[in-house]
Amino acid sequence: MSSNSVSPTTRIIAVTNQKGGVGKTTTTINLAAALARKQRVLLVDLDPQGNASTGLGIEYDQRNVGTYAALMQEAEPHALAQPTEFENLSIITANNELAGAELEMIADERREYRLRDALRALEGDYDTILIDCPPSLGLLTLNALVAADSVLVPLQCEFFALEGISQLVRTIDRVRRAFNADLHLEGIVLTMYDRRNNLSELVAQDARGFFGDQVLETLIPRNIRISEAQSHGSPVLNYDARSTGAVAYVALADELLKRTENRTKA
Repeated sequence: MSSNSVSPTTRIIAVTNQKGGVGKTTTTINLAAALARKQRVLLVDLDPQGNASTGLGIEYDQRNVGTYAALMQEAEPHALAQPTEFENLSIITANNELAGAELEMIADERREYRLRDALRALEGDYDTILIDCPPSLGLLTLNALVAADSVLVPLQCEFFALEGISQLVRTIDRVRRAFNADLHLEGIVLTMYDRRNNLSELVAQDARGFFGDQVLETLIPRNIRISEAQSHGSPVLNYDARSTGAVAYVALADELLKRTENRTKA
């Protein structure tokens, strides 16, 4: 068990990639919904754009108090988590106030631990906490990595996809050495996979050749239903449970749960 876990039964996963457009927020939303079939799940929206909040149908005027207040210690974390329309799935939302959080925290001696301190107050309330990070490696993402037990990296099956991953892996190593000794790579999930496109298969082969079994078996396909679901403020599992996108995210959730179970047994 990580020394940073909020409880022996709670795991915290930071979903991050410093490149935008890789399916990071899409993966966080839909993985959260898929896990919520079997667990109590909290999604922490740590991206100032607030797309994860939008993707779960939270209107902007309902985001007055969220992750900014958690980082600034302006409210009790229990009061920040709000239910969604989906059973077992709650969210701490983000609004544009969060964009100024990095500057406001910069002079604080414990600036890297703000999110970890907040999440510790939620001990035992959730089985899994997913953190949707901004597409950068700044102080907000650093807070997520310090708070997390593990890191899930979405990697799009497109040209130049592997560029930048090595930088992220180095960042994880530095965070492990300086702040969070038990942080580990949960896995790399290949997104936007198109079986009709040779490039998708080449990227998948390269990723598996470089990272081995750290690349998850589940492939997230390009699927119009995933995009349609987001425009309706809903995970694809609720929008069209029989779509290839929904089936893939259920498989991803089950694969992660199985990996955790196997790691616990080991």
